[in-house]
Amino acid sequence: MRRAATTEEMWALGEEIARLLRPGDLVVLSGPLGAGKTTLVQGVAEGLKVRGPITSPTFVIARVHPSLAGGPALVHADAYRLGGALEVDDLDLDASLDDSVTVVEWGEGLVEGLADDRLEISIERGDAGDERLVRLRGIGRRWSDMPNSLD
Repeated sequence: MRRAATTEEMWALGEEIARLLRPGDLVVLSGPLGAGKTTLVQGVAEGLKVRGPITSPTFVIARVHPSLAGGPALVHADAYRLGGALEVDDLDLDASLDDSVTVVEWGEGLVEGLADDRLEISIERGDAGDERLVRLRGIGRRWSDMPNSLD
C-alpha cells in the first residue's frame, strides 16, 4: 500500500506506475468519488508522454490520448455511467487494447474480461486531510514480478 498526502504525490505515483506500463496493459481503477482516480491518470499520462489534457471522461465515456514520444497511446475510459458488461463491449476497448495502455475508472466488476492480465488500483481516503491510500494488485503472469516498491 502506498500513501499520497497531496495531489502532487498522487501525480508522482502515476508517473511511477507509467514506467511499468507497456502496450497491451489494462489498468482498472476503483475508489469513491473524489478519491483521486483522474489525478492518478494525469500522472500516468505525464509518464507515458501522451497528448492531454487529461480530464475525467465521465460524460464522453472514453478518450484516446496519442503518444507524443513514440510510445503507446493512452485510452482513458470511465465506466461509472455504464449499466453492465454489454455496454462495456459497445465501447470496443478490446480493439485498441494490444497497442495502447488502457485505464478504466470505475471498471471493477465490468472490464476484467478484457484481459487475463491487469493491474488493479484501489484508492481510498486516508484519515489525515487529503491523504489517499493506494493499493496495487497485479493479476496474471504479466504482473507476477511487480516491484514491491509499488505495492
